[in-house]
Amino acid sequence: MRKLIRSFIEYIKAEKGYSGHTIRNYESDLRQFSKFVVTKKGIKKGDPGIDLVDYTLIRSYLGELFDTCKRTTIARKLSTLKSFFSYLELRGLTPFNPAVDITTPKQEKRIPAYLPIDDMFALLEQPDKEKELGLRDLAILELLYSCGLRVNELVTLDIEKLDLNSRLVRVSGKGGKERLLPVGRKATVVIKEYLENTEKTRKKAGYSKNHGPLFLNYRGGRLSVRSVDRLVKRYSMECGISMEISPHSIRHTFATHLLDGGADLRSIQELLGHVNLSTTQKYTHVSIDKLMEVYDKSHPRS
Repeated sequence: MRKLIRSFIEYIKAEKGYSGHTIRNYESDLRQFSKFVVTKKGIKKGDPGIDLVDYTLIRSYLGELFDTCKRTTIARKLSTLKSFFSYLELRGLTPFNPAVDITTPKQEKRIPAYLPIDDMFALLEQPDKEKELGLRDLAILELLYSCGLRVNELVTLDIEKLDLNSRLVRVSGKGGKERLLPVGRKATVVIKEYLENTEKTRKKAGYSKNHGPLFLNYRGGRLSVRSVDRLVKRYSMECGISMEISPHSIRHTFATHLLDGGADLRSIQELLGHVNLSTTQKYTHVSIDKLMEVYDKSHPRS
């Protein structure tokens, strides 16, 4: 099984173009399942054979996960197994896909966390523009809110993908799919100022003026996802935002504010890079809640 897992991981790296984060999740999920098979089948030595896996064994594995994992995590692990066995079946390495008929656990409907406009604006006022890192942090927050980027899209962004004169940015999303996004005027101004202030730092790190990572850490390297997550949490605490927020919360905020401002779902779908409109439709719950509040306050018969 270990050899087949390695082969599958190489396949999704080379041919599917999945992100590093997705590949790590797939590998972790399959290693966890392999350990479960070893334990469940009482294998003392060696590597379990793929022929030991059937529908019942996978159902048993998922049943154990319900004690420790969220439904979204279980759904992801099942999806990993379906992809893995589909790959093996297509290559004639197993006669059938034992996971194909297993139903994905029903997901709980969850309204995305988002910030009201006043809180979002307060967050944008926190970084100290007089300091290089403060200016960088403001540019990060402005770009996240301006474009609704995923945090991985933000940290992998290079300068050459930006056209600040036209206020456009080319983003590489999930599965390597690119999309062209407009950049807000305020975000454009801050990014230009940030780039001007970091010319010496970039040169010292070996980057040219118009090439290399857009956002740098204090050592001159590419900023990490974890660093962006930390700075968002720090600034939210500093301005007294009580809810737990993350870079993804700013993406939700972007979408919700657009919808409240009159943007249609199809446009928001394109901006967010969602493949299916159903993924975007979760934002309508937020707007409907707001609509109900207005209705209850305004209608004489409510």
